[in-house]
Amino acid sequence: MDKTFYITTPIFYASGKPQVGNAYSAVLADAIARYKKLQGYDVVFQTGMDEHGQKVQNKAKEAGKNPQDFVDEISLEVKRVLESVNVDYTNFARTTNPNHKKQVQEIFQKLYDKGDIYKGTYEGLYCTPCESFFTESQLIDGKCPDCGRDVHKTKEEAYFLNLKKYEKWLKEYIEENNDYIVPETKKNEMLRFIEQGLDDLCVSRTSFDWGIKVPFDEKHVIYVWLDALTNYITFIGYGTDKEKFNKYWPADIHIVGKDILRFHTVYWPIMLKALDLPITKQVLGHPFLVDNKGEKMSKSKGNMLYADALAKDFTADGVRYYLLSELGIYNDGNIGIDLILDRYNSDLANVLGNLVNRTISMSKKYFEGKVYEPKAFEEVDKELIEQAKNLGTKVETKMNELKIAEAINEIFTLYKRSNKYIDETEPWVLAKDKEKEERLKTVLYNLLESIRIATVYLQAFLPETADKIFKQLNTQNRTLDSTKDFKGMDPGITLNNPEILFQRIDKEEYFKEKE
Repeated sequence: MDKTFYITTPIFYASGKPQVGNAYSAVLADAIARYKKLQGYDVVFQTGMDEHGQKVQNKAKEAGKNPQDFVDEISLEVKRVLESVNVDYTNFARTTNPNHKKQVQEIFQKLYDKGDIYKGTYEGLYCTPCESFFTESQLIDGKCPDCGRDVHKTKEEAYFLNLKKYEKWLKEYIEENNDYIVPETKKNEMLRFIEQGLDDLCVSRTSFDWGIKVPFDEKHVIYVWLDALTNYITFIGYGTDKEKFNKYWPADIHIVGKDILRFHTVYWPIMLKALDLPITKQVLGHPFLVDNKGEKMSKSKGNMLYADALAKDFTADGVRYYLLSELGIYNDGNIGIDLILDRYNSDLANVLGNLVNRTISMSKKYFEGKVYEPKAFEEVDKELIEQAKNLGTKVETKMNELKIAEAINEIFTLYKRSNKYIDETEPWVLAKDKEKEERLKTVLYNLLESIRIATVYLQAFLPETADKIFKQLNTQNRTLDSTKDFKGMDPGITLNNPEILFQRIDKEEYFKEKE
């Protein structure tokens, strides 16, 4: 395999259990990674944990633990949450990894030797939860512009990364490479940020000690962004395995929340440029999941939702479906139990579950589940068959544009069209007329093949559900190539018994039970 694809999520901050918005980044990256695997790419999908910093040190102290034990426990929790929604990563990066630490120190030394890192004094406003410094003009109503919490004045000796040196280069790069930052609104936002003039970036701290030491000045700890961002290169062989590193770098895409886009499209490319490395091909700054009132999730507002808890109620694929179909790349998406419930019942139980169940049940009832070669086509079949044969092109276009919600929508449009086809052809009526037997075999074949084709693409988004459908269809024809013509259900095979994919949930009962 010579086609490679390297995709990453942000590494989760090790201060506690990730909420559903964090899990969204991972589910989104997972869907893209799975789709690329279907296309035949050699995929590396990296996620992980950012384990150093003042906030982690404080949280560990509150919990009465040493920081390493604290982050070890949190890493198990993060992995468990990702597993609960079927996130199938290749690498789980942890910044306490000894090799990562060694490489970070070498990177720091290299940039210092080049003159791109220098010593100075930092005086400014600091937000501990965000591990970020701000100027007075960047604050919103006197609070942190990223999280809305209080900032405090701080002054300390620090090392700085020279951003000004690369400002002109970065601005021109972003302007010339239209697809580097997605969506375009975010690209324009980053350009405006650069045009205001970049302040050099503080890359060390002395006010805490939980982190990687500056190799030549031990009272300094290398500050979060230089430590965290470099995970994207240290875990694929930078400094240790040249062949592997050259195979996968530059990354094809970083998936990040819009709140950390600046770090990934301003500071990170400058670090890479200073290291004489190619920069990531693309960065997607996705919107947030907000509650019904349009508010971001936070513990203080009491509106936190967690992916593992939701998966218990709505299955892993139920949660994946909601996240992937609700959030586009432009606007924040709403999330709430009632919204997930509605979508689960209407799209998963009704549209998809019902279609598969009815089709396989009819095949069992009329032909003992045997699949026959279709011979009696009629005009009404054309639209369904065309739609099925064109699905691959439509999904590919949407995936290339990173419009994941629209790609899923294309798949469900074919499922909906198949349901409509049942109403148009009325198999139960055909079954009453012996002379219409060939026509009935053809109608059922068309339905089974349409379901199969849609399910080939569904594998990227709802992997567990796709497996269940293929098991019922009793077919191994799961490749993208098998969807090009309408011949993937092999005549002569016998379908397995129908099974309910998604059990309808009674809304009233559900909320009564929760109370």
